[in-house]
Amino acid sequence: MRGLFLFLKFSLVGAAAIGIRDSPDQCPGYNAINIIEHDNSLTADLVLAGDACDLYGSDLLNLKLLVEYQTDNRLHVIIHDADEEVYQVPESVLPRPGSKTPGSHRDNPTIRFDYQPQPFSFRVLRGDQVLFDTANTNIVFENQFLHLRTWLPDNPNIYGLGEHSDSLRLPTTSYTRTLWSRDAYGIPSNTNLYGNHPIYVDHRGHAGTHGVFFLNSNGMDIKIDKLYDGRQFLEYNTLGGVIDLYFLAGPTPKDVSMQYAEIVGLPAMQSYWAFGFHQCRYGYRDVFEVAEVVYNYSRAHIPLETMWTDIDYMGSRRVFTLDPLRFPLEKMTELVNYLHKHNQHYIVMVDPAISDIDNEAYNRGRVRNVFLSRDENDIYEGAVWPGVTVYPDWFNPETQPWWNNEFERFFNKSYGVDIDGLWIDMNEASNFCAWPCKDPFDYAQNNNLPPIPPPVRPAPRPLPGFPNDFQPQSSQHGKRSSSLRPRDTKGQKIGLPGRDLIAPQYQIANAAGSLSNKTIDTDIVHFGKGYTEYDTHNLYGTMMSSASREAMLQRRPQTRPLVITRSTFAGAGAHVGHWLGDNRSQWDQYRISISQMLQFASIFQIPMVGSDICGFGGNTTEELCARWTTLGAFNPFYRNHNEIQNIPQEFYRWPTVAEAARKILDIRYRLLDYLYTSFHRQSETGEPFLQPLFYIYPSDKNTFANEAQFFYGDALLISPVQDVGETFVNAYFPSDIFYDWYTGQMIRGEGKTITLRNIGITQIPIHIRGGFVLPLRSKGAATTSELRRRGFEIVVAPDRDGYARGKLYLDDGESIHPANSSMVEFEYGDGQLRIRGEFGYHEAVLVESVTLLGQRKRKGVMGVRHGNSSDHDVSFDADRQVLKKQVHIELTAPTVINF
Repeated sequence: MRGLFLFLKFSLVGAAAIGIRDSPDQCPGYNAINIIEHDNSLTADLVLAGDACDLYGSDLLNLKLLVEYQTDNRLHVIIHDADEEVYQVPESVLPRPGSKTPGSHRDNPTIRFDYQPQPFSFRVLRGDQVLFDTANTNIVFENQFLHLRTWLPDNPNIYGLGEHSDSLRLPTTSYTRTLWSRDAYGIPSNTNLYGNHPIYVDHRGHAGTHGVFFLNSNGMDIKIDKLYDGRQFLEYNTLGGVIDLYFLAGPTPKDVSMQYAEIVGLPAMQSYWAFGFHQCRYGYRDVFEVAEVVYNYSRAHIPLETMWTDIDYMGSRRVFTLDPLRFPLEKMTELVNYLHKHNQHYIVMVDPAISDIDNEAYNRGRVRNVFLSRDENDIYEGAVWPGVTVYPDWFNPETQPWWNNEFERFFNKSYGVDIDGLWIDMNEASNFCAWPCKDPFDYAQNNNLPPIPPPVRPAPRPLPGFPNDFQPQSSQHGKRSSSLRPRDTKGQKIGLPGRDLIAPQYQIANAAGSLSNKTIDTDIVHFGKGYTEYDTHNLYGTMMSSASREAMLQRRPQTRPLVITRSTFAGAGAHVGHWLGDNRSQWDQYRISISQMLQFASIFQIPMVGSDICGFGGNTTEELCARWTTLGAFNPFYRNHNEIQNIPQEFYRWPTVAEAARKILDIRYRLLDYLYTSFHRQSETGEPFLQPLFYIYPSDKNTFANEAQFFYGDALLISPVQDVGETFVNAYFPSDIFYDWYTGQMIRGEGKTITLRNIGITQIPIHIRGGFVLPLRSKGAATTSELRRRGFEIVVAPDRDGYARGKLYLDDGESIHPANSSMVEFEYGDGQLRIRGEFGYHEAVLVESVTLLGQRKRKGVMGVRHGNSSDHDVSFDADRQVLKKQVHIELTAPTVINF
């Protein structure tokens, strides 16, 4: 029996938390009393059902239960303390949805609540199917520990619970997903990473799909495992907060994603140019080298939309400063003006940590008391890139106007760096000084931060288009100031009484060690309402991101701001996009980037996402970079970026990579309106754009664990080469019709794997799914501005029944509230392509051709009626089974094309 008891104890709590204590199953749970059922809800009191367990804190004796039927497909269950003193995620960070039509949902809900009062347990059901079940388990609700378990089907298909770099379909035994933001260089597997998204999707094939969102920002371990008797379970073990659950009925994976968006917010729409290609590198030595990279892309005939600069541009790596020798203001202004003149864009990085050495931004913030502090005379200090730093308190109402003002000053078009977007790093928040960081000044002085590189020598050749004086001048850097003296630590506020905010008894499996290690001390109390960093740590990155979006809107109120951030929490996608962090130039990370991208885009509702193409850390190879270049073109956010001590990896550095870039950027740019239309749909409805195969084929078991392929929108199946030296892909084709992008060849999918061979290093397999109409630009371009002047080719890919459909969204490409827009609908069937919809935005280009795939013989003469159009040549390729007609159609009125 003792062996069994120890096994149960290990299954139920983290190894780091196991001692001589009992397991949660030994705790008494709660009884439900005073149960009242309303039209649209249920309330009850929960009282401790026995002697306090005090497993990892103090049991709360009295709780409240609220069950809300918020929509036919969404159920809200919250269990909180009776006095409502326990921390909950602030509405200011994540506003809560309410009932859409009160009083109607309990009549015939898709999803419903069932319970057992003594001891209290509950189930959530969809029809007769049990989706969530706490029976025969005990809820533990303590001041520093929550425990809740639900039973799962055998070998379940569980997805989500990020951020992680594990498999898309999560392991089902001995798996722990820890949520606690940390600076996770190299994005290792099976550890907590930068962001926190406690939602999971449970996919049950023919039986349907549902989702569970646990709205809690405290550190937690979420475990998926089996008991000794084989029963499968998922359990939450958190360091505090309340049990706040949203159940999403589905029944399809897409439905779950859309229902989740109703809770956390629809994704922010991006500007058209944001989907172009972006280039960055940590280690550009000065503004002249940045200019040379811009020139080299142009010379290599590789489209470059946006140039980025890492912390290199800063004076001694202090935010809101320029290095006066390497990145002088007058040269930065010339660079930005050059980019804008050529319809290109410029973005720089901003970190949250503010140096308090010779820094006007710090001085202005100090006056407004915007930095985290232990009291008004004791500002909290850490150590990051510039040395000793302080951190903005995003809960302080003075912080937003201070942040806005710093953006207005530094990113001013008249006197400053006129950026077009923003890049946020280090906002977990990162702190190089390990806990306990008693003397950040001493740490900064005695630890080797990467050196600032010397200015580059004069460019070896002229840079066409740049002024004649755009050449570096010889200079030497002065010594960095070290005038800051360390401050003594004074008293602290601990928030709720009796809590250990530094070392709670339950220890989550934080890969960084203790909660405060390499981050802000968790006993810091925020301004105003007294939120502690212990409770709100996981919100810091998202709060900085939304504040930065607001600051960007202050600069350009009518323009969609592109903000890319590293640390995220649920709901961040309503404000910003995300890059997947500091990955490595390795094949395994190339592969796992697919799973990571799909998690954010399809589950977490942050569709503006992508990895550092070719890898950030370590030296890439020509083959890996070429393959990643082609894969990266199907990331919504497409950026090449790598690290200072590694070889440069701009696409023009290798012949095959340059060729791959030219080929795939031509394809990406031709598809850009398809991407833009699909992204707009997600911003309006939450319907995901990037999708795993099981989102499209939810009943096909062969798709459930497939993370090597994905759908780019509903119409394009992408099947990347998987490993070094390979020129083939074992691609799975569900039972459907597909057309090869390059040849037009039809493939009749039979639910089997097909080996695609002879895939050159500059290629990636792309297949069009039957049943769709694709609006393509007639050819690519050097910039998205130029691309918008290209005409359209409409590609029709009929399904088995000869039917196809598609949409094209058009607007000015950047306004938050466009004055005019068009939603053009294409429908093909019975030998006709019908073009109709709303034609509010008049694109000054024409539909120049229509291509019909899957044609075994040439059809008769095609005609066009309605609209301003004319007929031209018709061509038929018997080998490719492609029929193409040149047309002249304005997208201003309904049109019918007869085949």
